[in-house]
Amino acid sequence: MSLLDEPHHDGSDLYVLERPDEAGGEAAVRVRVPPEVETVAVRWVEDGEARAARAEPDGDGWWTARFPVRNPTTRYRWLLAGGELGYAWLNGLGVVAHDVPDADDFVLSLDMGGPAWHLESVVYEIFPDRFASSGLDVDAPAWAVRRAWDDLPEGRGPNTPFELFGGDLRGIEAHLDHIERLGANVVYLTPIFPAGSTHRYDSTTFDRVDPLLGGDEALESLVAAAHECGLRVISDLTTNHTGDKHEWFVAGERDLYLFDESGDYEAWWGFKSLPKLNWRSPELRTRIQGVTRKWLQPPYSLDGWRVDVANMTGRTGNTDVNAEVAPTLRAVLNEDSLLVAEHFHDYRPDFAGWHGAMNYAGFSRPVWTWLRGELEIDYFGLPVAMPRLGAGASAATMRAFRAGVPWQFVLHSWAILDSHDTPRFRTVAGSRDRQLVGIGLQMTTPGVPMIFAGDELGLEGEWGEDARRPMPWDRPETWDTQLFEEYRRLIALRRSSDALARGGIRYAYVDDDVIAYLRETRDERLLCLASRADHPPVRVPFTSLETLYGDDAEIDGAEAVLPADGPSFHIWRIT
Repeated sequence: MSLLDEPHHDGSDLYVLERPDEAGGEAAVRVRVPPEVETVAVRWVEDGEARAARAEPDGDGWWTARFPVRNPTTRYRWLLAGGELGYAWLNGLGVVAHDVPDADDFVLSLDMGGPAWHLESVVYEIFPDRFASSGLDVDAPAWAVRRAWDDLPEGRGPNTPFELFGGDLRGIEAHLDHIERLGANVVYLTPIFPAGSTHRYDSTTFDRVDPLLGGDEALESLVAAAHECGLRVISDLTTNHTGDKHEWFVAGERDLYLFDESGDYEAWWGFKSLPKLNWRSPELRTRIQGVTRKWLQPPYSLDGWRVDVANMTGRTGNTDVNAEVAPTLRAVLNEDSLLVAEHFHDYRPDFAGWHGAMNYAGFSRPVWTWLRGELEIDYFGLPVAMPRLGAGASAATMRAFRAGVPWQFVLHSWAILDSHDTPRFRTVAGSRDRQLVGIGLQMTTPGVPMIFAGDELGLEGEWGEDARRPMPWDRPETWDTQLFEEYRRLIALRRSSDALARGGIRYAYVDDDVIAYLRETRDERLLCLASRADHPPVRVPFTSLETLYGDDAEIDGAEAVLPADGPSFHIWRIT
């Protein structure tokens, strides 16, 4: 039995036929199983108690079941009996031949998720100080260490937070055509408020845009120009902490900050320059809501927020009100605003209220460990170098982090190969060929791709600060133009396909050096093949494949024989 013959269900519309939008409705779900399965049932949790209902056969291996939806989120899984399976459960991890807890179940949510425009997007992250300068005539603050544009960041040292290269919002506006040409359609700006560093996660106020970036007028102009081009703009909101020079902290507004039993203030990871905000305070929540709302309204009209260290907001020692953070922010969003959480590890227990998360755990890590080159790189703070693992481990990790959360959350989470906090993926992969395999995975996995500015040019960096190198606008000879063109092709495919934006995913073949999978809706099916090295040819049961990217497949009787070279990435439409 091939992987395509195994039982399968996911939260996409191909498998969830009816999804109520309010409590008291009924869901209709279906599952694909082998013909020898004799009994299928759906088991769900309602008001804290497990219930079950028999499914009915629906032809061609499909079984359909219905269950009432009484709670905001409903966890469910499938019971399969008969044939070679005997007795098994199907949950988000796959088929399990023993009883299982509920944590990895499928999740149906009454929250319809993020705005529709986001699913059809490719996000382009900009670290404002390093993207482009308009030559703004502004005095540097006392903390700044002026750097020439073509210098490399020191990367690690006492000057690292203070290196000022001089990028600004007018500079970004002048290069919107580059983002348009690439094909990305959402600009994500890391923090833009005044601060005591160039990363600006230590804000001194939320009431205005940093004059070093051009001030409020520059943001208004940038967003208006972006909207005129059909681009959206979101920015970065720090809800966990401020800088110790923030006007609230300096004014002694103790109710807004957390203090320990000794009377000293709590700080993020013990960094006393970053005092933690007190989410037990109603006044703090009101003020954060005011900030959140203000910049989404005209004349600024941002389209949403990425929230810094969302997983740590409202959590310190015995205090844990983190579950109240996202609903507090959602309450003041515009109807079509976006809210994405930064989260470096298992975001699944914290998903409620967020539209999605930055998917380091379920995408970045499994791609890095599969496609990494020879460079020894620290592995997310663990006391080991980044391991090199096979595709089976990579696919299993991706599947594990899609389990236990609503499908809407999966689709609205960001598929990221790198960011301003990580090594550049080009450096991790060690070659353009392996980088392109990663980009192919990024553009075809469930989730919204997010590119860090400069990835498309082949910029490198061995760790986060080293990766924040200025864009080499005046040195086009350093650009990897072939890489740029491949980015354009893959982005265009991602943005033109409903299956890639919303479809389910089924694995067709997985071995150490190769992964083949389907992305599918009721109207479109795509077959993707990613390989990190030459491998034995993969055969799949399709006889008509239209090549969208990469090489043609060979048809051999009732099967297609897929290309066996690597590193390589291919996409075909199943017709």
